[in-house]
Amino acid sequence: MTSSTVAAAPARHRPDALTVGVEEEFLLVDRRSGAAAPAVAAVLAEIPPELRGQVQREFQTSQIEIGSPPGLDLRALRRTLGTLRAGVADAAERAGVRLIAVGTAPVAGPQPDVVDDPRFHRIVERYGMLLPGPGTNGLHVHVAVPDQQVGVQVLNPLRPWLPVLQAATANSPFFHGVDTGYASWRSVMWQRWPAVAPAPRLRSYEHYRSLVDDLTTAGLILDEGMLHWYARLSAHYPTVEVRIGDVCPSLDDTILLAALVRGLVGTALTAVEQDRPPVDVEHHVLVAAHWRAAHDGLEGQAVDLTTGAPTLRPGWHLLRRLVDTVRPELDRHGDVALVNSLLGRLRARGTGAARQRAVHAGSGDLGAVVDYLATQTRSRSIIPAPPHVTDPPPAADPPAGPTADPPAGPTAGPLTWSDRTRLEKM
Repeated sequence: MTSSTVAAAPARHRPDALTVGVEEEFLLVDRRSGAAAPAVAAVLAEIPPELRGQVQREFQTSQIEIGSPPGLDLRALRRTLGTLRAGVADAAERAGVRLIAVGTAPVAGPQPDVVDDPRFHRIVERYGMLLPGPGTNGLHVHVAVPDQQVGVQVLNPLRPWLPVLQAATANSPFFHGVDTGYASWRSVMWQRWPAVAPAPRLRSYEHYRSLVDDLTTAGLILDEGMLHWYARLSAHYPTVEVRIGDVCPSLDDTILLAALVRGLVGTALTAVEQDRPPVDVEHHVLVAAHWRAAHDGLEGQAVDLTTGAPTLRPGWHLLRRLVDTVRPELDRHGDVALVNSLLGRLRARGTGAARQRAVHAGSGDLGAVVDYLATQTRSRSIIPAPPHVTDPPPAADPPAGPTADPPAGPTAGPLTWSDRTRLEKM
């Protein structure tokens, strides 16, 4: 690496496989109106004892969060998250509300209070009207790295790829009763906070620490927990944390993102080992690429920054390039078949934002969107059915394993990522 990049701290002794963990934030809503419900205390009281260590409050009383332990097997991760989602959804039902995986509140309603916590009260006192409405709900993926010095080196190669992951997880087109025109309105709301941004080009771990200290001294953040860069080092674990996505409607979407993030981190580790410098991306162009991702999702145009010069491409094309780039890491972790299946289905169904809009177009009713999200949130199916206004409500104990899908638009039947003929038409 040159002196303009991260100071060399060789990433030796990387494990053959990288552990991955996931945190998901959800919205609690009134079962009749669909508006955000300040019910987190009541829901937590209904959580089964065996799940309580992996469920916690978030910033507002209408939010709740789950977290998985780190692991190597994505199917085991899916089972863990499925158990947690179903357990929290059941607890919400017992508390008289519903759990939905959505980036922002689709239905208008009063703003719930902030959770009674000293740190949260300090945030309200410092930042005032930047409060995120009824709750903005994200998805965070942690991937293990050898140490913090190496972790900083990994952050730089991630920068040009994160906008397309943001587009792939877009799941908040509606806010307070209206279509915002964005695929991820959560991203727009979240950007109001002073430390929400792409991570800068980092020279070393010491550079990283000095930036955290400077932001704290300047009052932009209260502590390291408020360093809301789209990728950062965990303050507590030897992991890189990617926190760019909306919470995804279904487990399939979440597992896909976890696989791709692990693939990107592993690819970056290999580049660090081989002393290959990352692509140099101008900060303001990167910010613009993230705006485009929030606006268009995968269904529109994306800014390709992977060669340094920005180029507009269809979002699905850029996602395919990402998969091709991380293919060796997918092979290493045994994830290729699962990723091919999930990507093909995502292509057939569209992002969470596209699916919400499809439901709304068929019904004209945001209540149907909330119903659909509640069904998707607790589904244990490996690949849920495409969105229909007439989707059946979830069973009390949804069956495990795949379900048959009816035709999805013009591409009926299974669609795999390797089907190049159809994908070239994206």
